[in-house]
Amino acid sequence: MRTAMILAAGLGQRMRPLTDHLPKPMLCVGGKPLIHYHLEALAANGIEHVIINLAYLGNKIREYAGNGKNFDLKVSYSQEAEPLETGGALLHALPLLGDAPFILVNGDVWSDFAYSRLRHYNLATGEDAHLVLVANPEFHPSGDFAINTQGLLVNDPILPKYTFAGISLIHPRLISNYPHQRPKFPLVEALRFGIERQRISAEIHSGQWSDVGTPERLQQLDDELSTRKKSPV
Repeated sequence: MRTAMILAAGLGQRMRPLTDHLPKPMLCVGGKPLIHYHLEALAANGIEHVIINLAYLGNKIREYAGNGKNFDLKVSYSQEAEPLETGGALLHALPLLGDAPFILVNGDVWSDFAYSRLRHYNLATGEDAHLVLVANPEFHPSGDFAINTQGLLVNDPILPKYTFAGISLIHPRLISNYPHQRPKFPLVEALRFGIERQRISAEIHSGQWSDVGTPERLQQLDDELSTRKKSPV
């Protein structure tokens, strides 16, 4: 598995005015755009082909990433006339993604997660996706998904919930076989459909992770990365 997709078409409304002239994945932290970190990390972990979906101010991302040569990658683009939400974006990009599992990354997160873990992960027969979860941050204390001792996501009100990190390994059939697909829909619908059928697994990442969802969290991450760069080795 050598393919990944970065979701980068959102409007970034909660980040305005910072996103009035830049798409959210192009906002800088530690001196580099968020999407730069993704491209670097994917290439360093053996990914060869990255697909980026574009809509709002997508030309800014296209101009920055180009054909991927500067990152030792092949970069392709899935152009959307308007943002299709996460599930619709995958449906629209299926012709580019092919038939093999691929890594999916939200363009507005930052993490030290090693993508090689997903590149070497083999989905079991009937397994449609493998998600990366993190401990619930302060801004999302209720979490998203519960995981059982077998590593499967389950609908169990007793088990504690974790937050989806926006990083996952997806088999295209998760979307192509989803019976309620439509041009615009959220990925979580297909995931919950798979969870009900015990087809979604997960692992917990205990390292660093940030959902850059507000200007305040962007500033916090920028401060942390900038301080790290200045620290003596």
